[in-house]
Amino acid sequence: MRLGVDFGTTRIVVAVVDRGNYPVVTFDSPEGEPWDGFPALVAARGGEALYGFDAWRAQEEPGTTVVRSIKRFLMDAGPETQVSVGEAQFRMLDLLCGLTAALRKALSEASSLSIKPEERLEIMLGVPANANGNQRFLTVEAFRQSGFEVIGLLNEPSAASIEYGHASRAKATATRDSMIVYDLGGGTFDASLVEMDAQRHEVLASEGIPTLGGDDFDEILAELALEAAGLDGEARENLTQAEVFHLHEECRQKKEALHPNTKRVTIDLDCVREGWPSVQVPVADFYDRCQAMIDETVHAVEDLLRGRESSVEGVYVTGGSSELPMVARALKEKFGRRVKRTAYPRSATAIGLAIQADTQAGYQLREKFTRNFGVWREAEGGRTMVFDPLFLKGTPLPAAGEAALQVTRTYYPAHNVGHFRYLECSHTSEDGRPSGEVMVWDQILFPFDESLREVADLSGTGVMRLDWAPPREIREEYSCDASGTVSVKISNITADYSRDFRLGRWAVQQAPLVPGRKRRATKAAR
Repeated sequence: MRLGVDFGTTRIVVAVVDRGNYPVVTFDSPEGEPWDGFPALVAARGGEALYGFDAWRAQEEPGTTVVRSIKRFLMDAGPETQVSVGEAQFRMLDLLCGLTAALRKALSEASSLSIKPEERLEIMLGVPANANGNQRFLTVEAFRQSGFEVIGLLNEPSAASIEYGHASRAKATATRDSMIVYDLGGGTFDASLVEMDAQRHEVLASEGIPTLGGDDFDEILAELALEAAGLDGEARENLTQAEVFHLHEECRQKKEALHPNTKRVTIDLDCVREGWPSVQVPVADFYDRCQAMIDETVHAVEDLLRGRESSVEGVYVTGGSSELPMVARALKEKFGRRVKRTAYPRSATAIGLAIQADTQAGYQLREKFTRNFGVWREAEGGRTMVFDPLFLKGTPLPAAGEAALQVTRTYYPAHNVGHFRYLECSHTSEDGRPSGEVMVWDQILFPFDESLREVADLSGTGVMRLDWAPPREIREEYSCDASGTVSVKISNITADYSRDFRLGRWAVQQAPLVPGRKRRATKAAR
């Protein structure tokens, strides 16, 4: 069985390939009602972790802490990153594997699917367009460890463009059209310029804000509700993780119930802490606080449109958070009749992923690097550091089944140990330095000196310059597959030994992540 899986910030939406149709899978909720998604929730009760519907069911139980939006923390995490949930700490990869395993079980036992015992579940996975390579690896690894067979990874706006192309296939011609996909989800915003015809889609460019989505609107509504109740900053800072969850869930539900004529929204704070009042928040005040973030999404679309105004057919709007009435108003004011809205804002990505997974559908998609990926290197005899871009932003990724991209560097080092510091950046300056949004990646060490070849941990080895004769030839061989995962083989050619590394944030030391702690959105890199 083949599925498209949209691993969203607040819910996981699944669509199935069914003889040319791509219905969305429904799940049985604890109340016996069908849900069109699986809750992306993690909870802790004592030292036990709970996931999905189990986490949802346990939210009212004493001693249980429920957190949502674990996906938002992937951009800052590696597999060994510790995540605090209540009084307990868990490894990030363990939490992800627990959540995906709960999804696998729900698909088999409590969904609209009829899955045979031991049936293979082949999935096409969606990720934010601006997800860094480490996010992509963690997402794929969690699903693989939970028994899914991951056949591909696709950027969420690209998947939505496939859903659009499929829905409008009757009108498709031999000409190629361009469309900007505006994807505002629960935790991220992405915009992609996609060129398409009846069968082939190509992503030309992407922009985005990795920390802006529906969660931020919930947070703003929560702030307004607490202000209306007269609760000061100290009271807000003293909220527990469990109380933050209840507050944001109350605000999310009331936000999703808004319609264009709503004037006031009532927030019941008693669900947060017993005895707190119900308050009313003017919708105009809520929209005023959200306006700056909506403006940033519009600016990202304008950046993609610049110089292409006459060739782009329209702006295709998708993502659950795009249902907020002020989003539609802002886009209509700026782009007028060019705005087209999907009929399935919460499931268009999953449907597009399922279509891409269907070998009979015949769609071909070419993704590209959405950031520059490279490594710092010494220059001028060690007096300065320069950025060596290994894979440039806009470089096409290999299609599924194609050979991986390859980049090689060969040189003669002057030190006993090589210290490699990797990073991604959204832009580079005129002199080649990283700029815009910069994400520090892994740090790895390699023994240039063959006397250190058997030393597994080089972190305690002092780095020194050596006057080698003859010089040692070092080769770096980088490989990038269709999912954007980067690996490197570093070899001492002279002494004939090598080490292989899969690059990610494994070496980054950090304090435990605490979901529920306020995270401010950043401006789109432009």
